[in-house]
Amino acid sequence: MKNNRIYVVMVSITSVIFLAALTSSFSSLLSSLQPDHKPFYAFAQTQENAALSLSNLIKQGAPYQGSTSAPVTLIDFSDLQCHLCDRFVKATEPIVNSTYVQTGKVAFIFLHLPNRGFDSFPAALAAQCTNDQGKFWQYHNLLYKNQGPIDSGWANRDNLKKFASEIPGLDLQRFNSCFDSQKYKPLVENDLTLAHSLGFTQTPSFIIVKSDGSNPQKVEGPQPFPEFKFLIDKEFAGP
Repeated sequence: MKNNRIYVVMVSITSVIFLAALTSSFSSLLSSLQPDHKPFYAFAQTQENAALSLSNLIKQGAPYQGSTSAPVTLIDFSDLQCHLCDRFVKATEPIVNSTYVQTGKVAFIFLHLPNRGFDSFPAALAAQCTNDQGKFWQYHNLLYKNQGPIDSGWANRDNLKKFASEIPGLDLQRFNSCFDSQKYKPLVENDLTLAHSLGFTQTPSFIIVKSDGSNPQKVEGPQPFPEFKFLIDKEFAGP
């Protein structure tokens, strides 16, 4: 009986020591995780803000409309073959433009998310080449005006060059050189990477942010103007 009692006491003491060590280790793990994650999260947020800032997007070569000192930015991720993008361009964008962009309140940025078909990527390259000569929005509107079924040939390489020839004042030799060399392939790929990092896979998708890239709000699909108005006004009122 005496030996049994000694054995039970020893087991109890061992269990207590083990539990104390386990609790101490768990507490140490929690305390070590908390301070390490906070700086990383802050760094990630800072990086995201920088990527979405108006000055950075313009510096990277993104086509834009409006004032570079506008306090709010509306970023449009679109595909020039996308029918829903065409709906936004014709139904909602003109109201956003007249209400916010032309009044200097919002800068409107176009980024490429060419994932609707095989001709979408070349169309993005062609459009970006017209931006070199300050003709992006004319080309953008011309493509949407002539948009046909996806990959039906309306946006093949020959037609993309033909549309460029219809833009008054566009230097075709310079455009063709830019387009044929795929000069802006890295830029379009960077736009795709940014879109995917934000969780966007469909077009059109939008981000509404302050000019420094902070306080991002997402909009997916060709929402009507009241939806954009609500979120833009919320951006003005936000922190």
